[in-house]
Amino acid sequence: MSKTFTTYLESPVGTLELKTSEDAVLAVIFVENTENSDTELPEIAKALVKQLKGYFDGSLLKFDLKLDPQGTDFQKRVWKKLTNIDFGKKASYQDMANKLGDPKVIRAAASANGKNPISIIIPCHRVIGKDGSLTGYAGGLHRKKWLLEHENRIANGVLELF
Repeated sequence: MSKTFTTYLESPVGTLELKTSEDAVLAVIFVENTENSDTELPEIAKALVKQLKGYFDGSLLKFDLKLDPQGTDFQKRVWKKLTNIDFGKKASYQDMANKLGDPKVIRAAASANGKNPISIIIPCHRVIGKDGSLTGYAGGLHRKKWLLEHENRIANGVLELF
């Protein structure tokens, strides 16, 4: 198994724990507490920090990083589909199930969405209820709301209130 590197980033919506291997992003997770960061970081970790800062300051609309989320084959299929939801756009859980080719997998798709280990970059926050409501987000609904409003403001120049 390859070495894992950990660092932290203070964002407008809380602290993010960033985990990478030598060449891929493994996790971006909201945390309440930090531990020691690795002092020597690979280039992928430095690029991750730079791109996340760009996302939060509004100068980056699309991430360009090698991702290696750990999960089942089905979860990986869901996470791959999530990366196709453009910045400033939203999709429903039903849309996700339909894109996976089976409208009946809505609960499984929602479960996989909730287990996404790479928040923001694999944009699970862009998935909402069919009626437009904000539904579960591992990082907390207040963060989901902030992320959606942030993207909407930049992409469309407007603020959408939920």
